[in-house]
Amino acid sequence: MKIYHNPRCSKSRQTLSLIQEKGKKIEIIEYLKNPPKFEDLELILVKLSISPIDLVRRKEEIWKENFKGRELKDNEIIQAMVDHPKIIERPIVINGTKARIGRPPENVLEIID
Repeated sequence: MKIYHNPRCSKSRQTLSLIQEKGKKIEIIEYLKNPPKFEDLELILVKLSISPIDLVRRKEEIWKENFKGRELKDNEIIQAMVDHPKIIERPIVINGTKARIGRPPENVLEIID
């Protein structure tokens, strides 16, 4: 199991704590320090069963200043997340073939048991 984690984010910290309280081992990936590659994000999106735009934090300044209102193809949105990992919604928990965004943190419970 993996978590794409931002330790400065309260939801991310809450999600990690919830998983650890369940006694689960989890690999912590601080995605701002170690951004996912394009292929990683493609795979994460498949596991989440969502489109790229649904993984974007659209209220982030980077998004609003550079991408908001533009017609972007899925691969361009994924590349934007690779180039600017701060716009990736967080936290993302992956367990095997499934993934969930921990907003709210309890969302991840269905894939960790």
